[in-house]
Amino acid sequence: MADIVQRYDIPKQHTWLHGPHTGKPVEFDAGAGMWNVYGFHEAQEVLGDPGAFSSDTMRVIPKEMLASFEDFSLEGFLTQIDPPEHGKLRKLVSSAFTRKVVADLEPRIAEITRELLDAARERGRFELVTDLAYPLPVIVIAELLGVPASDRALFKGWADALFQREAKVSLNEPDAAAEAEVQAAMKPWREMSGYLQAHVTERRRAPAADLLSLLVQAEVDGERLPDEQVVNFGIILLLAGHITTTMLLGNTVLCLDAFPEQQERVRADRSAIPDVIEESLRYFTPFAAVGRSTMREVELGGVTIPADQMVMVWLAWANRDPRQFADPAVFDPGRDPNPHLAFGRGIHFCLGAPLARLEGRVALDILLDRREELRTDPDDPVQFIPTPTMTGVRRLPLL
Repeated sequence: MADIVQRYDIPKQHTWLHGPHTGKPVEFDAGAGMWNVYGFHEAQEVLGDPGAFSSDTMRVIPKEMLASFEDFSLEGFLTQIDPPEHGKLRKLVSSAFTRKVVADLEPRIAEITRELLDAARERGRFELVTDLAYPLPVIVIAELLGVPASDRALFKGWADALFQREAKVSLNEPDAAAEAEVQAAMKPWREMSGYLQAHVTERRRAPAADLLSLLVQAEVDGERLPDEQVVNFGIILLLAGHITTTMLLGNTVLCLDAFPEQQERVRADRSAIPDVIEESLRYFTPFAAVGRSTMREVELGGVTIPADQMVMVWLAWANRDPRQFADPAVFDPGRDPNPHLAFGRGIHFCLGAPLARLEGRVALDILLDRREELRTDPDDPVQFIPTPTMTGVRRLPLL
């Protein structure tokens, strides 16, 4: 990895890319006031047991820090909800992401990809994120939700403000800088909530054939969802519905630049594209960590974690656990099996994983057709997202 780190100037906070983990699979970070899970099997255990490891992490945030989140509600926030409410809400949108529904989107995904690449060719220069990896999934998810894809500059501004932050997660008493970080994040959240509230209000008045209309008309236990739940649901779908694919596609192209022999192989055999994508998900895991909170005292990885503790599950480290993956620092699309945890596991397994995989496969296939070589520009360096819990490029110029 030393060559990769130096070549792309990978941020130091992406520790999993700078060398093997030398500690234990589960460790307590006194400085941050939380537990870190690094091992593959331990991560599987946490993600597979929602009864012991709750997705509601707000419940363990110290009271003195909660004032910063006074405008933040978990209503409809699917990634932060436990059973049985989680199952009821997830069922509402699962029909929009079935294998057939996703497969039927392939012609539209291909059409959008070609249009974006045509527009980039007319401009002369090609920067993967701005020209393809960001707008493609945003247009797809916006059309599914029923919001104008032409508003994607707004979505990008909100997503960047929320996710591209360098602050490390900590439960210890916040300083002024940490408080400023939280307040800065609340501003785009309020703006996005207001934006989607307007669309929800319109759908209650005049339903259409889209996901927002499905949500405003849906009933759980005989009652319609309140606006707050629908808005938060929409935010999750809009953000997660594009960010994952943006990082997946950027990371996969970066891997093909870093390992040209793999690029030659996949050019010659396009049936290998899914394997290349899966290995890039393991190698450059987009969402590097997810949070959980302990509901009771638990034994994990040879240590005892008390009840009501924050647990950070490092998917990026788990995907490089040598106990599970031979030669984890090697990019090997032929790895079989490749049971990576990039999309999570259990009841919170990424709802949009089939869509992200399809978008990545279609876009990469067309990109390989259109460009004789996928090669980064040494005079215009790659830029990584600085967020410690995310692995992805925010700028990737190609020659």
